[in-house]
Amino acid sequence: MADKLDVDLHLAERKLDGHLAYDGDFLRVQKDRVVLPDGKITTREYIRHPGAVVIIPLFDDGTVLMERQFRYPLDRVFIEFPAGKIDPGESTLLCAQRELREETGYTATSWRHVCTIHNAIAYADEHLEIYLAQGLSAGESKLDDGEFLETFVATQAELLAWVREGKITDVKTVIGTFWLEKILQESW
Repeated sequence: MADKLDVDLHLAERKLDGHLAYDGDFLRVQKDRVVLPDGKITTREYIRHPGAVVIIPLFDDGTVLMERQFRYPLDRVFIEFPAGKIDPGESTLLCAQRELREETGYTATSWRHVCTIHNAIAYADEHLEIYLAQGLSAGESKLDDGEFLETFVATQAELLAWVREGKITDVKTVIGTFWLEKILQESW
């Protein structure tokens, strides 16, 4: 790994200084001055985000539990896998278990970390940890204040068709759908 880092040094930017440009309830915006590889100085603005989890809740029959939720910035309802923000000091697995239970009421007996994705590398440091949850048992959801969503069950074929047709455009759900396909084919 050290060899790769040495090879990439010619691409690296170096922080000179910076400050918090915005500190909100959910997001923080950082503004830094950096030195580019050619020696010029520029600014970088990016969103600081604590990270989140995404859960692929897989039933024994191969169907998955999905959500429909209104997303204000784009003014529409999206089809998504259950997901949520990691709380300070919380492990990603505990967060995934908590979010699945809170949003859907379901618990799972089997958990597998699938991958880490970075969904907006040009303007955010957010990372999403995708988990596969199996051995699902229904329960009662406990949504956060101000959180409204519907759950439903879908097949892998439906999800793939919805991605192809543009009905699913949420990046975490698109990537999760492609992972689900490989998992069900036992090719990954």
